[in-house]
Amino acid sequence: MNLTVIDHPLTSHYLTVLRDHRTQPEEFRSAARRLTYTLVMEATKQVPLVEFEVTTPLETTTGYRMPDMVAIAVLRAGLGLLDAVVDMIPHVKVGFAGVARDEETVQPIEYYFKTADLGSSHTLILEPMLATGGSLSWAVDKAKQNGATSITALCVVVAPPGVQAMYDRHPDVRIVAASLDRGLNAASYIEPGLSDMGDRLFGTL
Repeated sequence: MNLTVIDHPLTSHYLTVLRDHRTQPEEFRSAARRLTYTLVMEATKQVPLVEFEVTTPLETTTGYRMPDMVAIAVLRAGLGLLDAVVDMIPHVKVGFAGVARDEETVQPIEYYFKTADLGSSHTLILEPMLATGGSLSWAVDKAKQNGATSITALCVVVAPPGVQAMYDRHPDVRIVAASLDRGLNAASYIEPGLSDMGDRLFGTL
């Protein structure tokens, strides 16, 4: 399966801060931003650079720049990853995918989608929690409808059912995550997980 789980001390440290039930929203947001830096480094490692000539104070040499990229934050939780993505990726365009989870059916309910044309860009979809795969699969569907052909999903924690659902529906999408967790509980929340990331980011528990 097209899943990369990051093995790095900083990733493990900040993931632990996010898991800890004592972590308050301000510290939670800070840890989410710092963890995302490690996700972005891995997610962009395979992106082909654009070569051009650059003149140093001594001579002309080969320089490199990032290609066009678009980041789509799945609301609300994806906002916790967005600042780090904007910090690190030059000239990144930002889109938003509004989707809520029906607590009875666990199916995604769409309420908003807005992004730039994705046909010539590399697309990052920011969806911290990959549980059943419904929300991320929907966001990928929408991105492909808007022309995306090169898509990477940035997740904090993923569960096996969500990873399998993505492989079944979108085997071409790469997933970069901080942890592959054990599974889902009866309410389809990731275990051990970190509870609802949107609520913990914004203090709405």
